[in-house]
Amino acid sequence: MGIRLFVLAAAALAWLSSGAVAGEVVYKCDDKTELTATFRADPNAVDLVFKGSNARQSLPQVLSADGGRYAAGDTEFWIKGRQATLSRGQNKTVCETKR
Repeated sequence: MGIRLFVLAAAALAWLSSGAVAGEVVYKCDDKTELTATFRADPNAVDLVFKGSNARQSLPQVLSADGGRYAAGDTEFWIKGRQATLSRGQNKTVCETKR
């Protein structure tokens, strides 16, 4: 039993360290922005793709006391539960996962 658990744990660690996608979530924001957030486990980052655009913006995870916070330059994507706050420059909007 112990060997099998070790093998499963090693396989999971190898998968996570391979740059695997940890999850993909679609958000709709108060300002009508729609985006898909693809969370990566290695490195800890999120790729944002905005509806109507094929451009991908990658944000590394940064220190946060609460929730998951990703930021680069003047863009920040801060998730807490089903909600997220998207800030781009001086513009800020609240987003929620689509069901």
